[in-house]
Order: sequence, then structure tokens, then C-alpha cells
Amino acid sequence: MDRAAVFHRSNGSFCYAADRDTVVIRLQTGKDVDEAFILCSDPFINELERKSRWYGKPYPMSFLAETECHYLWEYRIKPPFKRLQYYFEIRSEGHSYCVFDNKVCTIDDAEASVCQYFKFPWLNPSDILSPPEYVSDIVWYQIMPDRFCRNAGAPDDPKLVPWNQHKKTGFNHLYGGNLKGITERLPYLHELGIRGLYLTPVFLSNSYHKYNTFDYKTIDPDFGTEDDMRKLVQKAHELGIRIMLDGVFNHCGTEFFAWKDVCEKRELSPYYEWFFINDKDFLRDRFDTADGRFYTFSFWAGMPKLNTNNPEVIRYFTDICSYWVREWDIDGIRFDVGDEVSHTFLQALSASLKALKSDVFLLGEIWFDSIRWLCAGEYDSVMNYPLSSCINDFSRHPQLTAKEFMYSLNRCLTMYPEQSVRVMFNFLDTHDTTRIAEECKGNQRLLLQKLALLMTMPGTPCLYYGTEIALRGRNAAENRRPMPWDELEKGMHDDMLHRVRELIRLRHSLPELKTTCFRFIFDDKQPRLLHYQRFAHDSSRTIGIILNGTNTPLPLSLQGNSLFSEGFDGKVLLPEGTIIYETDSIQ
Repeated sequence: MDRAAVFHRSNGSFCYAADRDTVVIRLQTGKDVDEAFILCSDPFINELERKSRWYGKPYPMSFLAETECHYLWEYRIKPPFKRLQYYFEIRSEGHSYCVFDNKVCTIDDAEASVCQYFKFPWLNPSDILSPPEYVSDIVWYQIMPDRFCRNAGAPDDPKLVPWNQHKKTGFNHLYGGNLKGITERLPYLHELGIRGLYLTPVFLSNSYHKYNTFDYKTIDPDFGTEDDMRKLVQKAHELGIRIMLDGVFNHCGTEFFAWKDVCEKRELSPYYEWFFINDKDFLRDRFDTADGRFYTFSFWAGMPKLNTNNPEVIRYFTDICSYWVREWDIDGIRFDVGDEVSHTFLQALSASLKALKSDVFLLGEIWFDSIRWLCAGEYDSVMNYPLSSCINDFSRHPQLTAKEFMYSLNRCLTMYPEQSVRVMFNFLDTHDTTRIAEECKGNQRLLLQKLALLMTMPGTPCLYYGTEIALRGRNAAENRRPMPWDELEKGMHDDMLHRVRELIRLRHSLPELKTTCFRFIFDDKQPRLLHYQRFAHDSSRTIGIILNGTNTPLPLSLQGNSLFSEGFDGKVLLPEGTIIYETDSIQ
């Protein structure tokens, strides 16, 4: 047996509380393991029963998932006294081994040596990750306000680029999109099936993107006023649409009051410790900060990094965010560069906001394994870049098989506790990436496949504005083009819009798509045929999703009712690339 493949830690996604009563234990092994058992009981059971040694009762673990190199096993238990001590026994090729915290060994070796048990000390309710329940029901829509919609009747402004010049967008072009424009387009978004808006920064700044914030309490006049924000939130809420704002707390712009004071008074400024300044001569006229004179976002001198360890900084931004929630009734905050702000900052901010509005949604922008931030009292969810890579890699690399897609997907689905997986912020593209329609090179069939994947995954899906009409763009200028409302009004995108609306409708209407339950079905003759089923443990209905990962039609034999396809009856061809069906049995 490959002992090096065996892994467990009594924290993170390997040991966590799913609710106030249930502890979930997971074990990773190599693929040479045939069975896995957990031996567990209360850590003080031997004292209660006056035995000289602690002992655990054996329970078989369920097979959870397969990744490229490993099997994952799971056991769910409700410890009566809220605590648990345990170790594992695994069987491989007729041999048995014990897995302890300090070693993997044979049973004989375990009897003859000192072994350290794993332990779940106590199930504290306040330690349970409990993201807002409504989030898994939302389909989000990301908007860059300057590029989404300028309201009807807005006055002409010579600094603005005409809206219809949307096919050639410069990096610093201003188009004049604003909050009133978003409010006017709420009916369009509601009809599309959107239930949550994520707005990139709306606060005072000298850029169109506003990620170099000058004033965190003032709506940038380019976008409107506080009253415009209140009206947007009110009208959105009337349609059942939540509002999430982008909070840039890792860094600020050079006109932020505290930075201006530091630039004027240097070490004498009361805000000097709000930043990371390493050189008295930090104001050298240089575009980047590669010399380390002070820390910034990346190496942009125009975005000085805030010291989110500083109690005064924490209090200031806690008050700011509380103002947004209290005065505007926003529903969530997305934390830009969310992996660089301190855990202390997040814990204090989360506690204050949850006390003010218990179901406020806190989302971190993190591009990698984020388990360190997904614990009670910090983020509710993170942006699921690993899933985006999983989906995009399958189309980018035609040599990948459906089984390899499953390996990659299973890694994403088992990376975090299940309550986190249910609210992962899933997407195909954002303002920071190449647009997914560009990735698909204008291939509508391929784009619809990826959207079908997005809408049938556990988590909360998000569309970047324009994805629903296959808006294209590669670099930071092109992928932020203004929404071509003239083309929509001419009906140029009606077919694509109809299909996307139907996918979103299915997402809303099928609760099986919001569970974490998966079953893959493989066809050895068609290694690029991606076929999986979604189901709920308390329902007999199964939802199947079939995607043709090749460039040629594939024949299929199916039983069930078509939900998203040209319809099928028995044997069908899959030229369009996507079938979503309903059946009352799991194949």
C-alpha cells in the first residue's frame, strides 16, 4: 500500500461541523485501498467506563470521490457529547493498516508503539460556517457601472465616448454608464432570471474602474448620488434582486484622506501606520514600487497598500461598511484582493456586519485554495477560480477525457466543507479575465456548453455582463466594452438570450442542481462525452446533463424527458452539444 498517499488533518475540509449536531470526517488514500473504517468515540469514554485505555468503535466510511491520484472517503457522525476522538483502519490487498495522527502503520505495529489519535475537541455553534441560505438560490450578474448602461436623458458630456463606439474600447475610455442606467435595466435583468447584482466599485475615484478609491462614503459623481444608490437597491429588492458592492480594502487611491495626510506630514501624520512605508524618501517620483519604498497593490504606486492589521484601520472600514448596510440596505460585499487583508480585519468586520444584518453575504476574491479564509467569522464564500479552470481546460485541451474532467471537478467539490461548496461563487469570466465568448472563439455551441456546466454545478453562478449575448474581448480594455444595447434592441442576440434564459430558468426550477450530489456515467467508446447526473437524497428525480466534447455528432440512447435540447425519444444525435434531461432513476 502507498502510505505516502494517505492523508488526514483534523481541520479544514477533512474534519468540520456541518451543523450543530453533525461532524464530517474525510480521509484521503491511494487507489490501492479497498475499504476504509473510522474508529471513534468520546475522548473520555475510557474514564467513564473505568478502562485503562481509550478505544473507538469501528464504522465503515463511504466512498466520496475519486481524483487523479486519490480516493476520498467520508463518515458523518453526531457525537452525543459534541466531541470526538478517532483514528482510521484501511484495507488494501488483504492487509490492514492503521492511520493515526503521527503515523500509518500495521495493526501489530500500532499495538507495540505510542500512537496519537485525531481529535475534534468540541462542536461550538459559533465555529460552524453558516453562509446565508439564500445565496445558493441566486444567479448573479457582474456589472462594471461605466460600461453597462447610461440612463435615458443623461446630459451630453464631451469627455464621454459615444456609446455606439463599443467595438473599439480604449483602456481609459469613459462611456458614462451610471446607477440610474442600471436601475432602468432591472426589468431586463429580472426577465433574464438574475437574482443578484455584483457591482464593481462605485466610489469616488479618478478612474473608470474605481479600484483606486479616494472616498469610501461618496458615490462617484460619474455614477450618481447616494439617492441613486438607495433607489437602485429599493427597486432591485422589489424585484427580488440582491445587491453586492465591491469593497477595496487592501489598498486605496492616492487622494484618500489618510494617504494625503501621510504625504504631507510624513512620520508626524496620525495615519502613518495605516500604510506600509519602508523608506523616509517614499515619495520619489516613480511609477512603480519595485524599490520597496512602500507597499502597494502589485507594484502600482497609485494604489498604496492599507495596513489592515492596524486597529484604527479596522474600525474605520467597519464603520464604512456598516454605513453601506445600514443606510443603503445592501446585501453583500465582495472583497477585492481578499487574500491580502488580514484575518483580524475580516473577523472584526464580519462580526460587526453580521450583528447589523445577519444574512449579509461576504465574498472574498481569492484565486487559489482558500480554506484558510473559509471558517466561521470570515468569508462566507470565495470566487471559484479552480472551477473556472476546470471547465475551461476541458475545451482548451481536446486530449482531456471526461474522466479527467471528473478528477478535476472532484478536487473542486471536496476542497471545502459542503456548506461552502453550496455557495461557491462560480463564474466563467470576469473583468480580470478573457471573456468566455472570446475563449470559445465565437463558437455559440461551445459557449452554451460552458454555460450549461456553470448552471448545473453546486454553488452560486455569476454571469459577467454581456456573457448572455456572447460579448467578446481579450485584454483589459476589450473585455470591458460597453453593453451593446442597440444590438439587443434590434433583436440581433435574441436566439442566444432565449437559450441563456432557459438555462437560468432550469437552474431556478430544479433543486437537484443546488445539491452537492454527483454521479458520472462514462462511455469507453466516447471518452469526450461528458455525462453526469444531479440528484437529492430526499427525491426520486434525477437530472442528467450530457455534453458532447467532440466536434462531431454522437449517437445516444436515453430514457427520460428532455429539458434543454431539441427533444429526444430513444436514440438521438447530439449535434448541438448539450442535453439536460429528467429521469426517475439513476443510471
